[in-house]
Amino acid sequence: MSGPIVSIIVPVYNAEKTIQRCVESILGQDFQDFELLLIDDGSQDTSGELCDAFARQDARVRVFHKENGGVSAARNLGLSQAQGVYLQFLDSDDWITADATTMLVRTAREYRCDLVISDFYRVVGDRVSHKGDIQEDAVLSREEYAAHMMERPADFYYGVLWNKLYRREIVERHHLRMNPEISWCEDFMFNLEYIRYAERFYALQVPIYYYVKTKGSLASQYLSIPKTIRMKLMVFEYYNRFFKTVLDEEEYERSRLKVYKFLVDAAGDGAVPPAILPGSQKLGDERVSVPAQAMEGEGLLLDLFRERKLLEAYVETVALKYDLSMQEIRLLLYLSQSPWEGTRKDLAEILDISRAALTMAVQKLSSRSLVWADGGQTDEKKGGRSWRLTCMDEARPVLADLAIARGDFEQACTAGIDPEELARYYATEEKIRNNIRRALQ
Repeated sequence: MSGPIVSIIVPVYNAEKTIQRCVESILGQDFQDFELLLIDDGSQDTSGELCDAFARQDARVRVFHKENGGVSAARNLGLSQAQGVYLQFLDSDDWITADATTMLVRTAREYRCDLVISDFYRVVGDRVSHKGDIQEDAVLSREEYAAHMMERPADFYYGVLWNKLYRREIVERHHLRMNPEISWCEDFMFNLEYIRYAERFYALQVPIYYYVKTKGSLASQYLSIPKTIRMKLMVFEYYNRFFKTVLDEEEYERSRLKVYKFLVDAAGDGAVPPAILPGSQKLGDERVSVPAQAMEGEGLLLDLFRERKLLEAYVETVALKYDLSMQEIRLLLYLSQSPWEGTRKDLAEILDISRAALTMAVQKLSSRSLVWADGGQTDEKKGGRSWRLTCMDEARPVLADLAIARGDFEQACTAGIDPEELARYYATEEKIRNNIRRALQ
């Protein structure tokens, strides 16, 4: 019997207040072929019992209880027990979006990557902000990835485990493990060793992980503690040796000042801007959400609303990846099926957005060479200026991702329906669509 596609490892220590949210976000993933390894690191509260309860409820959950030895030892135990093709990590006070594992695995498979790194959300209280760094939409070599890392050497984006997907085969072949003797940047040291053996990298520019800032953590104390300084010097030796391995001698000499920048940079996770500044949002507003009343209620309008929200939830990842608004994504989704020739008023009504929002969407997409727009002539019979809109060649990557999102949406809608039932459903749906067209004529 083959093992799972992904092993998700979560160290747990005195996390009774947060473990429920963390585990439920994992078990609620769209991607189902995973095992969840909960490593109870000698918790003194009810965390261990909560982990056991999850294992009783879901066969994919495996729990290991051990004496307290720190997060690195807990992760090492998880690595020794993992059976998946890929490795994914979470901290017990954090959580992930419902499409997180799907996005990571799909990217790794599509681009044949050894490491996928993603953007994340940083959460402080009820505020959240989107954090990332690499903006290249292409496979990166080891040298290219290292060059990005060199620019912001101590940034959490590169240093932590939880916004990445690893190949377990590389970890096991080279006997990679966390160093339990280090309690600062131990994740980064593991990453440096892993990167030495990885060849293909991809940056997923979609935030899929919610990192909760914990007061009093060592990372938040920066270099004020002598022990932290000593550990940073130790980590720097790893860091310096890594670049001597990755770069040739001439390139290393040219880049040495950037390499040494690590010594003066503190471990940084980025700060959530105050509410008055752009970039910070109220937690819950950052992704598509549905009011509880709409989830529970019945009725034609609620059914239509839920269907639209589900579609938005899937295409939203494309909007985040390409820095597009939902209005712009709606327009591209329409144009991906058929060019438009008609009035601004009619198209705005079809897309269920204002005419001003439509105009702004067309202007932005045109400026990025994603959409070709021709203002045309004023059509008095139709009551407005006729527009001609069509997607340009530069939009192909966006349209390809939209097609995948639409497929995911349709799969979610038809889950659990056998092929024969599905064929009858599609035939009936086509008849209903034709009836609606006739009734509207």
